[in-house]
Amino acid sequence: MRVLYYLNSCDTCKRIIKELAIKESISQIEIKKNPLTSVQLEILLEKVGSYEELINKRAQLYKQRNLKDRKLKEEDYKNLLLEHYTFLKRPILLYDEHIFVGNSVKIIAQAKAFLNEQ
Repeated sequence: MRVLYYLNSCDTCKRIIKELAIKESISQIEIKKNPLTSVQLEILLEKVGSYEELINKRAQLYKQRNLKDRKLKEEDYKNLLLEHYTFLKRPILLYDEHIFVGNSVKIIAQAKAFLNEQ
């Protein structure tokens, strides 16, 4: 499975997609128009190991709800991810057995190096 999950209104996502030179062989899923399904979320969970790893803790909704001050469980994170697209850390590149989550410089460099080898 080769998929890129991104948000079209996110300038960072747009910049990263351009930087990574995403090929047509990678399906691009815009998460606002096509929110994550429970099946897609389970696939991502298998690759990263926890729902918390997929959570965007910088999201406005995360801050508005004061979620950083609460002790959330994995089920809580799962429900947040299914509730609203903004909770998903982005972009997420799933390339066969490899996954790159988020927009940190380190992650993007790893994704770029990986894609250049393909």
